[in-house]
Amino acid sequence: MNFLYDVIGVPFGYLMSVIYNVVPNYAVAIIIFTIVTKLILLPVNYKTQKNAARMQLLAPKLEKLRKSYESNPQRLQEEQQKLYQQEGINPMGSCLPSLVQMLLLFGVIDVVYKPITHILRISKPVRTAAIEQASKLAEKFGDVNNGKAITSSNLRGELLTAEVLKRHPDEFGSFAENFNEKVSAFSETFTVLGANLGKTPEFHPETWNKESLILFCIPFLAGLAQLLFSMYSMMHQKKTNPNANAAGGGCMTATMLLMPLMSVWFAFELPAGIGFYWIWSSLISFIITFLLNQYFTKERITAINEKEKEKARIYAEKHPEKKTFMQRMLEQQAAMEQQNGAASRTNANGEKVSRSEQNKMNRDALNEARKRMAEKYGDSYDENEE
Repeated sequence: MNFLYDVIGVPFGYLMSVIYNVVPNYAVAIIIFTIVTKLILLPVNYKTQKNAARMQLLAPKLEKLRKSYESNPQRLQEEQQKLYQQEGINPMGSCLPSLVQMLLLFGVIDVVYKPITHILRISKPVRTAAIEQASKLAEKFGDVNNGKAITSSNLRGELLTAEVLKRHPDEFGSFAENFNEKVSAFSETFTVLGANLGKTPEFHPETWNKESLILFCIPFLAGLAQLLFSMYSMMHQKKTNPNANAAGGGCMTATMLLMPLMSVWFAFELPAGIGFYWIWSSLISFIITFLLNQYFTKERITAINEKEKEKARIYAEKHPEKKTFMQRMLEQQAAMEQQNGAASRTNANGEKVSRSEQNKMNRDALNEARKRMAEKYGDSYDENEE
């Protein structure tokens, strides 16, 4: 997992370093960082919302197919795939932004956890030596990390080192690359309204003061921002396609409430900088989604849909041998169903059997499994027991 943080964190670290050098305030740098990353992802979000709007136009046709082939799920899948292909729509198109957002979060977490690496650009030998020194001081004085050792593999190692240096600056005076001066100066900007964003919010802090109160509020603000975004998204979906969520409305509502609650819980487990990022990420996502929804009017999406259908038709004519991802998945599923169906209708000798014979084979196999389990655990077994 640390490898994943390192790989994804490097490019985001360079981005945050550039922003921080321009605006030497960590809280402001996070806000600018969030805006920049959202703008980078804007083409992906545009494509996703365009795909969602086109799926709304397709909803009546999909509902008609569901009614026509209600008793034949396999045929329904085939007809749905044909419709998607004709319309040039990828029903899995919404998965990409979720994946990108998850990868983005890994990078953000790494940047927040490792400011000495990504923002101050201190070399690895100096970082390692500083963490070792901080570990000795933490064990000696017991005022950081509950008096436990700090290792280089600890994801919070750099934040803890900065905390030890803040308490015992004289113990780091001999380190190269102006380590003491750089980290001390950065620690002063690693705050929002005086609260250290490197600290983890607590439900029951040792002392209630301005800093602990601000840190306590950050997770709840992150949850509220996520709730605002989720409520708007659901209300817009119900408005544009009221019949889509009729069956799964309860599930949608549960998900809408669960995601903000999870944001609050995670924000209490991670440094406050992560929760602070989530606040702004949700707010900026809300603004972008709102503006894109205003852009994708019914008239505009109808015109876009016609262009995409024509583009899909031309591509299919030029490349008849190429199959979409959904086509390949359906073909594999059909092949497996056919293979399983053929296997279930034959006995051990490969001879065809009737349905009643197949049912008897299934019962015999079940009874044999029960018998083996009874023998294994020393239980009694009655073969006449249902």
